[in-house]
Amino acid sequence: MSVTEPLTQPHPEQTPEFVSARARRRRALRRAYFPTNEEDRAVFFSHLVRRAFPSYELFVFSFVAGAILGLGYFFNAQSLLFFGILVAPLLTPWIGTTLSIVAGALRLFAQTLAALLVSSLIIFLGGVLAGFASRPFQPLTFNEAFTHSRLWWPNLIILTLGAILLTISFVRSEKQPYLPSALLASQFLLPLCAAGFGLGSGVGEIWPQGLFVFFVHLAWATFFGLITLFFLRFHPTSFGGIAFTGFAFIVIITIVTINTGFGNWIMRQTGLAPSAPAVAAVIEATATPLEIPSITPLPNAEDATAVIGVPINTPSKTPSPTQMTPPATETYTPTVTAEPTPILGVIHAAEGGGAHIRENPGGIVLVTLANNTTVTIIPNDLQEVNSITWVHVFAIVHDKRVEGWMIQTVLQTATPIVDWQPSPTP
Repeated sequence: MSVTEPLTQPHPEQTPEFVSARARRRRALRRAYFPTNEEDRAVFFSHLVRRAFPSYELFVFSFVAGAILGLGYFFNAQSLLFFGILVAPLLTPWIGTTLSIVAGALRLFAQTLAALLVSSLIIFLGGVLAGFASRPFQPLTFNEAFTHSRLWWPNLIILTLGAILLTISFVRSEKQPYLPSALLASQFLLPLCAAGFGLGSGVGEIWPQGLFVFFVHLAWATFFGLITLFFLRFHPTSFGGIAFTGFAFIVIITIVTINTGFGNWIMRQTGLAPSAPAVAAVIEATATPLEIPSITPLPNAEDATAVIGVPINTPSKTPSPTQMTPPATETYTPTVTAEPTPILGVIHAAEGGGAHIRENPGGIVLVTLANNTTVTIIPNDLQEVNSITWVHVFAIVHDKRVEGWMIQTVLQTATPIVDWQPSPTP
């Protein structure tokens, strides 16, 4: 007698109590990083504060990163800037600052913010020293310093992601969040060191714009860090904490709104702000017509008396002893050369705060100029590449003439009116 059993046996049906227990455990694990009772919450917060509290490593790595970033701006080398960000310190004091705002801990806020500002000052001084060192070698090209001292929307997106990821990684994991910290450090330290480099080198349009960008980035990242902490169930529990958090939010939003131009945009949309001044007024206030010297060709050897602008002595050809030779006369012939009126343009880019002069349409960047910078447009020399009109221009940068091509849409002109038509034979 053989007994055959099925190969697979059905699992016993889970009881409702078992299912509810598993669900409770999942919910408990999701809430494990932020306890619900006051005692456990205080213990967990103290643990996070100890991890975020600054140490001497913050200042040592800030010194090294500041020196490398300064060299990167000195040599205009993007690879050195990238290396400087990799050796930058972990921005755990920034996490401590956001935690202190949420908790309303004024002492912790002062300590972490002071440490963050001291490390930032070290980075800034590294840029200042590199800028002073560049003065004997000028004129040089500082495209990297100019680029990182301007507000760019892609940088704000990277800053937002870095702030959110760094906050979540620090709260949810015991590991050091190196990658999110590097994302945040790139948006904090690059404009800060660029500001110091502009101050030390004396090159305009870098200082103090880079410092403004640093404070805007700091306020922007803090805003999204606080929002992330709120989603992670961190919130003030006392009236003082609520008041301090609300005040910090007001200050942060004010800084971001004023320095990013978002407030002006809202006022223009609502009709509360006047329209921008005419371009002609801008050009009259910021530029004067250039005087182009003319070169007069030398005369032929046969016409010695036709030299223009040179005094000529014309004695008598056959002097006689009885005839007095008249005194020599000096003849001046003025030269009037008609030159075309130079066409002046003012850079007015909608984004980024400036525009590039390229070697050829769509080519490599020769120099980057800020908004409201005046350039000279070479008349009747335009090209259209991929439905984009390129204008032949030149500008004087650090006492050096830089000639190249710019996109027509970033230029504004007043008089004479420019006919933006590309030349038939580029």
